[in-house]
Amino acid sequence: MTRSRSRTRRRPPVALALPALLAIAFLLMPLLGILARTSWGELGTHLTGPDVTEALRLSLVVSFWALGLSLLLGVPLAWLLSRVDFPGKSLVRSLVLLPMVLPPTVGGVALLLGFGRRGLLGPWLENTFGITLPFHTSGAVVAATFVAMPFLVISLEGALGGLRPSYEETAASLGASPFRVFLTVTLPMVAPGLAAGAALTWARALGEFGATITFAGNLPGTTQTLPLQVYLLLQDSPEAATSVSLLLLAIAMAVLIALRGRWTGGASVRGGAPSPAAADSPALETDPAPALPDHSAPPKGDDPKSPAGEQSWSLDAEVTGFNELILHAEPGTTIAVVGENGAGKTTLLRALLGLTDRAHATLRLGTTDVTDLPPHKRGVAWVPQAGALFPHLTALTNTAYGLRAQGTPRAQARATAQTWLDRLGVGHLAHRKPAQLSGGQAQRVALARALAARPRLLLLDEPLAALDQTTRAHVRHTLRTHLAGFPGVCLIVTHDPVEAVSLADRVLVLHDGRTLQDAPPAEVTRHPRSPWVARMLGRNAWPGTADATGLTLANGTHITTAEQLPADTKALAIITPESVALHHTRPTGSPRNIWPGTIREITASGSRLRILITSDHTPDLIAEITPHAAADLRLTEGATVWTSIKATEITLVSL
Repeated sequence: MTRSRSRTRRRPPVALALPALLAIAFLLMPLLGILARTSWGELGTHLTGPDVTEALRLSLVVSFWALGLSLLLGVPLAWLLSRVDFPGKSLVRSLVLLPMVLPPTVGGVALLLGFGRRGLLGPWLENTFGITLPFHTSGAVVAATFVAMPFLVISLEGALGGLRPSYEETAASLGASPFRVFLTVTLPMVAPGLAAGAALTWARALGEFGATITFAGNLPGTTQTLPLQVYLLLQDSPEAATSVSLLLLAIAMAVLIALRGRWTGGASVRGGAPSPAAADSPALETDPAPALPDHSAPPKGDDPKSPAGEQSWSLDAEVTGFNELILHAEPGTTIAVVGENGAGKTTLLRALLGLTDRAHATLRLGTTDVTDLPPHKRGVAWVPQAGALFPHLTALTNTAYGLRAQGTPRAQARATAQTWLDRLGVGHLAHRKPAQLSGGQAQRVALARALAARPRLLLLDEPLAALDQTTRAHVRHTLRTHLAGFPGVCLIVTHDPVEAVSLADRVLVLHDGRTLQDAPPAEVTRHPRSPWVARMLGRNAWPGTADATGLTLANGTHITTAEQLPADTKALAIITPESVALHHTRPTGSPRNIWPGTIREITASGSRLRILITSDHTPDLIAEITPHAAADLRLTEGATVWTSIKATEITLVSL
């Protein structure tokens, strides 16, 4: 193993390695100088002298006050820079970075001109509050905060930028106010970045010299911090100055070692997905969903009273902007939203949530108009594709989150959450965190969390897309069971025709943000009005213009059909793969539609084979035959075949 690693290790070019080694030596030499010149025998005496201990005490007081101010002011500033777009944002970010590149003495002069007794704000502070910052300990705190706070802001802004907004948006959809989301979701998830920034801020404040001596002076016991003490000791006792410098060096190195690379990007904001190592653990194997009773009433312990004081909620929405459509659904209706990428499916959900500027929804749920309400007051719960379980909370506290945000007492919220987890077959996982759950388990917990929050409207964005086929079947069964008793309306975005047909009462087909078709699944299956939907359902769909005997395609090819539409009607010819016959030679007999083609691809579909055929006469055509028939025809990719379709097997759908 050692030999293998040594062979694959890259050897850096000498032209780069030599300057890099010189850089390391350049940075290391001053530190070695301190270590070499330290009087180790007198180290204890130097560090326990009254002037040094007083300076150390003052440095600790100043640095911790500076850290507190940086947290109080810098955390909101980092959030603002990472989450809000506003005029002058680049200028504000430059102001944050300025103290890091500004000479410390220049920073001290700037503080004097801003907060000094003759500065812009100093006279007002002194006359109104009696506060004089220069030559006072508070002035040292202000100076340290000025030079140290940028480290906190930059570190935390980077961590916030790496946090997916779906966590915060999901928390808002469960009823949490923006401030509660910030405290209970955002801050815990960026804790490593916050800790790294706080440690660097404290260390920088502890070592501040230039701005402090310029703005606050060098008064023993008042503003004379440890770095200033080193400056004085260099004149009278260089050995003592070296010992105190060693102390500051040790503190700085301890902070950097404790960070373990977080400042340089070693830390990452963790989501709820299992790590690769954990994914192989036996504890994460998918549990089959147990047989669940069909409950339609709220779970025991739940409050049957809805936020609007009613038991069920219809949906009335008019969406404008990128999406242009009107939706109405009675309580208990499940609508599958389908369409190709970019059709506006997720934008529709986000408009109903009030989370996008691309579209605006005039929304009424039951008898309540929620159009002007913020997302956390709408009663619209959202389950994004990845589930967005909060990684720092257990399955139980995740599920209870919405109830707690709505003011339910902790014990009652947890009892209700446990009941929902039990109903969804994951009650035994209540005390696991998301990283300890399989994909199917996490998806059921996310669904339990949304249902436990008692929403008026439930939005599911491809809830089963990330699951394997076996797990998907189990979760689909669970979802169908509980949607049957849901008292509101549910919208499910999906690309899976099985989900659309088995879960939904209606299928809403979107194209460029508009409604192309809104009908029961059986109607959409028989007469899809979109080539994309037809292909999703496994059918061939060719657009063209109707004439007296059938349909003329855009390339001029004519298709004969048994049914006719009015001349010049734009229509789709829908052809099921099972109705396409394949032949070695041109067939004779009753088929009216015959074309030659070339087999481009052969794939398995259950117990049958799907054959993709290209032709100069027609769009790509999919045929479906048995493996026995394919063997008899000796079909291979690249082979030439003839295709035939009876006129009675073609359905015309007007567009």
